[in-house]
Amino acid sequence: MTAIQYIDTPQKLDELCRQIAKESWLALDTEFLREKTYYPKFCLLQIATPEWVACVDPIALDDLSALFEAIYNPAITKVFHSCRQDLEIFYQLTGKIPQPIFDTQIAAPLLGFQENPGYAMLVSSFLNINLSKAHTRTDWTVRPLSQEQLQYAADDVIYLCQIYQTMLKKLAELNRRDWLESDFAMLNDPELYDISPENAWLKIRGKNKLTGKQLSIVQTLAEWREQTAQKEDRPRNWLLRDDMMFELAKQQPGTVDEMLKVHNINERMVNKHGKVLCQLINEAKQKPPIPLHENGRSPKKTQQQEAILDILTALVRIRADENSLNPAILADRKALELLLFEDPESLLLKGWRYAMAGRELMGLLKGEQVLGIDGEKVYTIDNPSS
Repeated sequence: MTAIQYIDTPQKLDELCRQIAKESWLALDTEFLREKTYYPKFCLLQIATPEWVACVDPIALDDLSALFEAIYNPAITKVFHSCRQDLEIFYQLTGKIPQPIFDTQIAAPLLGFQENPGYAMLVSSFLNINLSKAHTRTDWTVRPLSQEQLQYAADDVIYLCQIYQTMLKKLAELNRRDWLESDFAMLNDPELYDISPENAWLKIRGKNKLTGKQLSIVQTLAEWREQTAQKEDRPRNWLLRDDMMFELAKQQPGTVDEMLKVHNINERMVNKHGKVLCQLINEAKQKPPIPLHENGRSPKKTQQQEAILDILTALVRIRADENSLNPAILADRKALELLLFEDPESLLLKGWRYAMAGRELMGLLKGEQVLGIDGEKVYTIDNPSS
């Protein structure tokens, strides 16, 4: 078993940085807490290669700049599983996103796995190992860390190394290694990790049912909540839950006394923020809401358009089956709707999805190609009348 390097001094960190500089790829994972904060509290960084494994203690180290400089080397591939939250921490601490990235959760469906498979599933499938859940709820801020805790954390990257190597081999055998470039490139968008308060309402479920003043109020309160949560470093729902935001949008209290009468309202929150919230509600009632259709909502579809989507869906299922893929990985209904309405955000216009099905689907939609059936085979040919 590989000995775990515990990095908690500047001297050990310098040595680790020299090790990192020799590598072409690294398996990475983080441990963090954010139950009581808006921003994740960085507690541990696990790094591994097939030859060594290290756990870096960011609580014990004041300066991690040399470590990030070593990791951010563009000649080194950074391997994660489900990297969004890990990259959020990196972005929060450095203002930059490390590149290049390889995410095993994104890659797995190209090898026949379901969409967004869990790490434990991959470890079980690739390595026939069942991960321990003994430290799932560990408070990683508490020191000292036990040897069992360190081994639990290190196992994530030790196994990730093995999974990554197997994945690369299988992807190469299927000629699919290049398919993932556009998917990984999308992880470089800073907006994934730094939500602007004015766009916070877009993350709220159920907003599509609101119109007029109610929608305007939710948009305004969501912006206030995001700004306040960031400023106070508190979870946004500790300030104002989504359901309570909707209730305020419906009842539209104009005074603190009226707000205190709202069912299940947090009295402490009202006492602290009530005046501001009432002012925001009154202001929101006087301005038009941001239109939903300008922020990714598809126009209402006719019966003919729904039928066209059914045809596109059928072709996607066929192409996915031909390539041993889950159809949802190739394109879900939303991606097809965006394609139908010529929205450039459709995943079918990017990367391997465009090559496998997007180009063909666009040809059908533009009338440049037509469908043909030969037995169980479905194909497209150039439209002779176009």
